[in-house]
Amino acid sequence: MDEQPRPDANTDERAYTLTIEEALPRYETAGHGRTARALQKYCARGDLDCIKEETEYGQHYRITPGSIARHLEQIEQVSQTKGREQPRPDATVRFVEKKSDDPPNDGANIREQPRPDAAPYVAQLEKRLDEKDGEITFLRAEIAVKNEQIKEQTERARETNVLIGGLQRLLGPLLSAPPDREGDRISPEQ
Repeated sequence: MDEQPRPDANTDERAYTLTIEEALPRYETAGHGRTARALQKYCARGDLDCIKEETEYGQHYRITPGSIARHLEQIEQVSQTKGREQPRPDATVRFVEKKSDDPPNDGANIREQPRPDAAPYVAQLEKRLDEKDGEITFLRAEIAVKNEQIKEQTERARETNVLIGGLQRLLGPLLSAPPDREGDRISPEQ
């Protein structure tokens, strides 16, 4: 459930006059520039008095000018107690070069050396790899046997086809004898 602070029933909704975009310049002018996302977080946290409005593009916050002034005062007080008068700039990426007079180490560094507590795991992995190698060898031998059996069955099928072909040639004339012609027939009287 959305835990958004809601205005009291007696509160006039017309007091919520500023949008996030309209509130951003006020923070900038006060020297405490913020992003729109930061102001949305302040609204969601309840740091600013606000209401949510449904628009055709989603939900937007409407903020009271008094709550922005109050929040800016709080930020100013916190920054003074911390000894900062200006907000921190955005973090920038700095490339730091390591300046060392030490010669480069060509040997293995600490991370490349095996850890002493890893030895049992390494032994277990080596054992499992040996088991897998044995399984692979067994399966390859099985495949070789199956391939040989297929080769033999193919040869038997070819031989069977040759024999059936020869049998069909021999039986062909007998099974498909031409019908007797009347002139070729020997009559019983003769």
